Amino acid sequence: MIYEVVIGVEVHAQLRTRSKMFCSCGTTFGLSANSQTCPVCLGLPGTLPVINKAAVEMAVRAGLAVNCTIGANNRFARKNYFYPDLPKGYQISQYESPICEHGWIEIAVGGGTKRVRIRRAHLEEDAGKNVHDSGTKGSLVDLNRAGTPLLEIVTEPDMRSADEVVAYLKGLRDILMYLEVCDGNMDEGNFRCEPNLSLRPLGQKAFGTKVELKNINSFRYVKDAVEYEIKRQAKVLNEGGTIRQETRLWNIDRGETVVMRSKEEAHDYRYFPDPDLVPLKLDQEWIEGFKSSLPELPAARARRFVSDYGLPEYDAGVLTASKGMADYFESCAKLFPQPKIVSNWVMGELTRELKNSGTDVSASPVSPERLVSLLQMVGKGTISLKVAREIFPEMYSSGKTPEPIVQEKGLAQVSDEGELEKIIADVLAKNPAQVAQFKEGKRQVLGYLVGQVMKASGGKANPGKVNELLKKRLG
Repeated sequence: MIYEVVIGVEVHAQLRTRSKMFCSCGTTFGLSANSQTCPVCLGLPGTLPVINKAAVEMAVRAGLAVNCTIGANNRFARKNYFYPDLPKGYQISQYESPICEHGWIEIAVGGGTKRVRIRRAHLEEDAGKNVHDSGTKGSLVDLNRAGTPLLEIVTEPDMRSADEVVAYLKGLRDILMYLEVCDGNMDEGNFRCEPNLSLRPLGQKAFGTKVELKNINSFRYVKDAVEYEIKRQAKVLNEGGTIRQETRLWNIDRGETVVMRSKEEAHDYRYFPDPDLVPLKLDQEWIEGFKSSLPELPAARARRFVSDYGLPEYDAGVLTASKGMADYFESCAKLFPQPKIVSNWVMGELTRELKNSGTDVSASPVSPERLVSLLQMVGKGTISLKVAREIFPEMYSSGKTPEPIVQEKGLAQVSDEGELEKIIADVLAKNPAQVAQFKEGKRQVLGYLVGQVMKASGGKANPGKVNELLKKRLG
């Protein structure tokens, strides 16, 4: 049997607010357990939640950026279930009236693009975290995360492969990070992915039974988990079995999905409007104000990099995937208007050092001004390209500008004609056979002679000058 894969995705994006969704507790990651809690997020009797305005603003901006309609009339609901990390016994979320609906983003598929529809995006609070410590008999609960504002973004079942899922997730994450509404740090749980997938016989319209893959924290694991689950479901169906509607976890060590629990339906949560929160009405003029202030988003910026800077589409895509990297490139290109050279250095030497040190481009020890200074030294012939590449790691590790490094190591390129003439004369005197071959028409010998001059100068001679002077001397 040939099957069609049908995939939708839920993303929980933690919003970059300084305080929680319904109280004033902080949202800093990594503090000691239960140090960022209060009676509201602990769910103590008699406490009342207050909506975080900044979270609402971030949700509106995110919704507009992914082409959603923003709901003017919002209502928060209680999603009821029991779990140790949910002290109230319910989660405040949105159900019938989400803040964002009917959006889309475009992803690259093969040589073209595909539109992935977004069904809804709604605000809710996060739960706490269960800590399973092998040194204790039971599990512990850390409620620092309880109440943290989340934007849950749900797609239509429009994706058909693991690669499409990863392309969608990367595109969505880039947009949220450009807007500065989400840090996008998957290791810290800022951007949590939950693909839902099913298989159906090719040509069948009805969907198959859906399985949800829960809380995967890297794009590579998303791809691995989806591909494994496709094979697992196909095997079950081909052997005459049936797929159970359930939630499964990705086991990294075993490279397989494992059952977590049977999948709940909406009615299992007994949603009802939260009586402690009044309906939230958003003014249309207020919404339009956010629409006009949206920044240039990754796809539009990539197109501009191609048209304005003449960059290949690949370069433009890599540079604009991160707002910080795109800003760095543009700062360099304004000071050194040779965009392709800048692009090569940013994507090459700079990216390698950032990756090796685990540093974000915003904290790069080599500022755009310092990189441009290095490129200008190459352009003027002060140093060779080879020397520039050799000293860049030292610039990065020491924080020094290129000039003192070149001076301290004596790496300045020799461009003085008088000095080069002396070296050339000596090389030609030592290589009469090659000189005779050149004069007989064997022009390829010039490369050998250039190499000998470079060797005699300790690699400091300006290659361009050497070529020019040799041709003049040899006639």
